Amino acid sequence: MGGIVRIVYPAHSEQFRYGTISPMTIPYQHLDRFGLAPKKSLGQNFMIEESVLGRMADAAEIGPDDAALEIGAGLGALTACLAERARRVAAVEIDGRYVVPLRERFADQPRVEVVQADILKADIGAMMGADAGAYTAVGNLPYYITTAIIRCLLENTHPPRLVALTVQYEVGLRIIAAPPDMSLLAVSVQVYGQPEIVTRLAAEVFYPRPKVESALMRIRPHAAGPPIAPEARAAFFRVVRAGFSQPRKKIKNSLSAGLHQEPEAVVHWLARAEIDPARRAETLTVDEWVRMVERQ
Repeated sequence: MGGIVRIVYPAHSEQFRYGTISPMTIPYQHLDRFGLAPKKSLGQNFMIEESVLGRMADAAEIGPDDAALEIGAGLGALTACLAERARRVAAVEIDGRYVVPLRERFADQPRVEVVQADILKADIGAMMGADAGAYTAVGNLPYYITTAIIRCLLENTHPPRLVALTVQYEVGLRIIAAPPDMSLLAVSVQVYGQPEIVTRLAAEVFYPRPKVESALMRIRPHAAGPPIAPEARAAFFRVVRAGFSQPRKKIKNSLSAGLHQEPEAVVHWLARAEIDPARRAETLTVDEWVRMVERQ
């Protein structure tokens, strides 16, 4: 999509059935002003529902003493909401086209710092500085890199104290899954923290409308940190990936094939971990995966 966007929704439009759409959250007006259009390749869907922005800030538990890392600031609707509550907002945007509008919008707000960066490559510790040990990550994410961003945050040397993000609803369900419906994604997130879906979000609260239903998700990292030491995490995920490599197969067969080990050796290993070799990977808890790796 290119060119200047000029879209007007009349007052009776169904776009207005979901609550208050304030001038500060109407992206097509701001896009028109700067001659911009959302990039489908970057998964850009701007939030236009003011009450949902408030729900995101509520889910992030942002207070006047808190620092927030916003991922995907876009045109700044969520940034403005966060700036009303937080002591500091580091607003990260990868698309350089939006950096000038963002900096113009928040030029008179010293608590907002606009940073052009790819969050997957950024040095979050350096970016957050003195707040690196206690910040909240918030964002309306492009759904095609949801998993990568969540892992980037949770596995970071300086992980956030709390994460509040929009995700595709079906992905959210996979993340919060419990036995007997666990997945590699569920284990990968839950080993670092406790995820929950705060609320479902209709497509109408975004512009352009996504073709999928969304959810506001919160992830609260474990207070004591992940149960796997940093030096053991590569081995942990190697075992978990192998376990889920053959869905619906017995765990002994999946591990044997995925790790290139003899079935008899795998059976003895599972016995040490007190896990029935006939179980499926989907039935194992995170604690059982941890115990399995510890007793390998």
